[in-house]
Amino acid sequence: MSNRTILITGAGIAAYGFPDGHPFGPDRHAAFMATLECSPAFSELRIVEPEAADRERLEQFHTAQYVEFVREMSQRGHGVLDHGDTPAFPGVYEAAAAVVGGTLGALEEILSGEAERAFNPIGGLHHARRDGAAGFCVFNDCGVAIEHARKQFGVKRVAYVDIDAHHGDGVYYGFEDDPLVIIADTHEDGRFLYPGTGRRDETGLHAAAGTKLNIPLPPGAGDAEFHRAWEEIEPFLERYEPELYLLQCGADSVAGDPIAHLELSVEAHAHAASRLRSLADKTASGRLLVMGGGGYNRDNLAQCWTRVVEALR
Repeated sequence: MSNRTILITGAGIAAYGFPDGHPFGPDRHAAFMATLECSPAFSELRIVEPEAADRERLEQFHTAQYVEFVREMSQRGHGVLDHGDTPAFPGVYEAAAAVVGGTLGALEEILSGEAERAFNPIGGLHHARRDGAAGFCVFNDCGVAIEHARKQFGVKRVAYVDIDAHHGDGVYYGFEDDPLVIIADTHEDGRFLYPGTGRRDETGLHAAAGTKLNIPLPPGAGDAEFHRAWEEIEPFLERYEPELYLLQCGADSVAGDPIAHLELSVEAHAHAASRLRSLADKTASGRLLVMGGGGYNRDNLAQCWTRVVEALR
């Protein structure tokens, strides 16, 4: 792995977490790091501490009005940013901007050739809409990264793969009509879990029809069902020869999560990371950016993401 794989870590992204017993608490980063540091893979990583994304970069995906709203709510230090799932707290703007900055810093290293692969454990905030927060997600670092790769680096075809238990609706609807953003998303069936989207027949609109693949899984689905889905995902992605791969590997799809109802093992996530590494080597000069996403059982996320990092070697 050498220093061709980077890890985004530090106090900036660790501050992204909600208080008062919220499932997405600020202890998630430390739980992951304590396990990763015991892995042989840790010594092979190059550590990068991110800088917060500025407004210009945030507004590549989000509206200026929404970015200003978050800034004002952050200064106020209380209230909610959506309908109740995503509370404001003092410094939420800075913490959310740090997460985006981490993902963008990793992206820039990858696209400039300084690295091939990267992992941001607190990234993958896939529910945030262009004009609003949702589902514990303030700024959508995935969406910002896609826009940044295309606008600043001229990347044309981007593959976004999401194996979080929840459908990545903020990314899907943000690029639903864009034929150059290839999306493959496996998740718990929206009839049983937030946000209630990601049906099989949601395949993209207009010129983008057929460039999105949603595979809802029933509650209780495990590795066997996941691997069947993956057998469909891989040739789907290969068809488009993406120039950059993004993976959101939420650990809430692992068995034992307190919010979701899937029963994957951590090896399913390692498999996805390993296979995407191979696909990226074929068509994208190895360029693979991985983000943690959800996961509310601390042991699960620590073990899951450590295996993902190990699989990037």
